[in-house]
Amino acid sequence: MDPADFIFNKDDPVESAIEGDIVSDLKNVGITVKSRALTKDDLNSNMTAGNFHLAFTESQGPPYDPQAFANSWGKPDEAYHAALEGLQAPNDKATIIQSIKDVQLIVDETKRQEKWTDILSALHAQATELPISGKRIPAVFNKRLTGYVPGLQQYDYPAHTIQVLGGSRGRTVTVAPGGQGGLFSSVTGVGRLDAHTYRPNEFWANNWVYEGLVEYGPGGTILPSLAESWTISEDKQTYTFTLRQNVEFHDGAVWNCAAAKLNFDHVLALTHPWYGMPGQIEKWSCTGETFVVTTKAKYYPLLQELTFIRPLRMQSPYRFASGASTNKFSENSCVSGNVFGDDDDYADTVVTCAGIQGGGVSNGGNVSGTGRWIYTKTVKTGDSIDQVHFARNENHWDPPTGNTFVKELIVVHYATHEAVKAALLDGTLDAVMGSGPLKVTDIADLKKNKPDPIGSVLLTEPIQNRIVVMNTAKGPTKDLQTRKAIIHAVNKPSIIKNDLAGLESPAEALFPKDAPYCGADLTPRPEYDFEKARLLNCPAPEEKNQLQASIIAIIVVLAFAAVAFGTVLVVMYRREKTGEPIFQPLVKPQETGKDMDIA
Repeated sequence: MDPADFIFNKDDPVESAIEGDIVSDLKNVGITVKSRALTKDDLNSNMTAGNFHLAFTESQGPPYDPQAFANSWGKPDEAYHAALEGLQAPNDKATIIQSIKDVQLIVDETKRQEKWTDILSALHAQATELPISGKRIPAVFNKRLTGYVPGLQQYDYPAHTIQVLGGSRGRTVTVAPGGQGGLFSSVTGVGRLDAHTYRPNEFWANNWVYEGLVEYGPGGTILPSLAESWTISEDKQTYTFTLRQNVEFHDGAVWNCAAAKLNFDHVLALTHPWYGMPGQIEKWSCTGETFVVTTKAKYYPLLQELTFIRPLRMQSPYRFASGASTNKFSENSCVSGNVFGDDDDYADTVVTCAGIQGGGVSNGGNVSGTGRWIYTKTVKTGDSIDQVHFARNENHWDPPTGNTFVKELIVVHYATHEAVKAALLDGTLDAVMGSGPLKVTDIADLKKNKPDPIGSVLLTEPIQNRIVVMNTAKGPTKDLQTRKAIIHAVNKPSIIKNDLAGLESPAEALFPKDAPYCGADLTPRPEYDFEKARLLNCPAPEEKNQLQASIIAIIVVLAFAAVAFGTVLVVMYRREKTGEPIFQPLVKPQETGKDMDIA
């Protein structure tokens, strides 16, 4: 068997640690692995191109799981796009992708649950991934802070809930947030920080600055945000939003239905094919100060997908290239310099991008939403970003009461995980929010020992699953038996104890069990079973054939030997009966007597 090509993010300490244990476990059952440590950008390009046999990834967590993450598999934006190419009929890739599209149009809850169970069962039967653990999102705070309520999405850090008990910095708080690259980058910072586009914008920063019509709440409930209420038509295809009144953007522009429509116009001029909602919205319009959205079919995740941090958050009309009258096709809010729609899947007609006025934060410009935090400045040393500052939006429609809440956030760059921990311990850093800035072992240490000045270490419940996705279309992982062997060969309890400091629990499926429609008990469970893994992988098919041939040859030889031996016994018996045995005695009877006596 050729070595399996295993790719991982070299800058992620968790992936680096887990990778070594997986390689060792697979070696123990006769599977050789060749690992490649890549930068985040190189990892993404290899994933989307299918240049791997094994690759780390994660489910996206709420509110994206399961439908948006699964929907992304149909486009070359995620490892699963290439990894599913080798699936076999009747549940090949095309069938799975169509099933994912179909289930999003099922209105009946029971039938929708059955369809999702069918999809997940089909993937489970073909052993498409090795679930590792349920990922929990950490937060660590200096003892001068209290009151933090963890967010409900991966990059949702509700800093507005933090209260200050004292300290020399007063109500200014220094933070190290976990981003898409782990540590806060001195190169990209918060990116452009515009509302409608993607990398290198950071989710957490966009979530601080911008809001949508609705918000994701506990247990998947949909909460009011810039829409204070809504109704759904009897046919489940028309949503009428009553917009919140007396709300202003950070730059003083008025939030109203015209602003809502302008943002929808620009976002939905593009297809955003990684999730389903943009393709399901047929039209949108204003009726007075109510905003009406009509879908092409009964699309059940619409409200859930309106809670996404991007791309459909609301930015000020003043930020569009030509203000409130900006044309969605000739001056779209997408990243300046791009043109879509000629020969791609990103627009149905030609769309020319103009970006936003000033080009956004990374180009020295400004941004404006209605969110709880206002971007104020970036501090640099040369071209290196040291800090990014945010001020509390004192005019927010739902302000905190009291004089103990944080007034300013200073996001600080640290070059290493060790530097983050040192800053926490010397008191210059007040808070870490999210995965990435600290090593898991350091989080466990701080949680257990609470060294001064650490006040609290919080962990969410598992909200997404760490996964190793296996490429079903190439290399050793093309073989189903090998994929099953890999699943059972990896000692997840040991990995969680040694590499994840016991802070996580073994994952049993692609998605967490409490994700919508993902609670089915799929068997066999993907548990560590060394003997089962050995049996699945040994002998390999060609070795098994050779062994079978050798066994047959031995049996034939033994059979001939048995026949020959039986023939000899028959001949001996017959000779004995006739008085002519084959083996004659050394002394014949007639030779005995006196002649033989010895004096």
